[in-house]
Amino acid sequence: MPQITIERSPRLDHVDWEEFALALHPVVVETAAAKLEACKTRVLRTEDEAVGGEKENHAIVNVSVALLAGRSEETKAKLTEAVVDLLRKHVGPTDGLTVHLSAEVRDLDPSYTKVVL
Repeated sequence: MPQITIERSPRLDHVDWEEFALALHPVVVETAAAKLEACKTRVLRTEDEAVGGEKENHAIVNVSVALLAGRSEETKAKLTEAVVDLLRKHVGPTDGLTVHLSAEVRDLDPSYTKVVL
């Protein structure tokens, strides 16, 4: 915990996603009282995407942060806003593209189990 997943458009290959993840972890720690060594991020490059009736001229990024239950709705909302603000800094406007940035913070299912080998 936290389990962070970034789904991002291939049109955003120019972004250093590892740098973004490393910048995101301290934000999660500060905002949601997580431990830095517990933050894990996967970046998934999508292949096919469409927005509205178009396949071109759009890029999509969605960040999902899954935390152990117990954070208030206010804390989750604050973290969501912080994630989007950080995305704005790392992605920025891209010529010729409308970039859609989104984030969500949710509770992990109570069945969540972790093992480190």
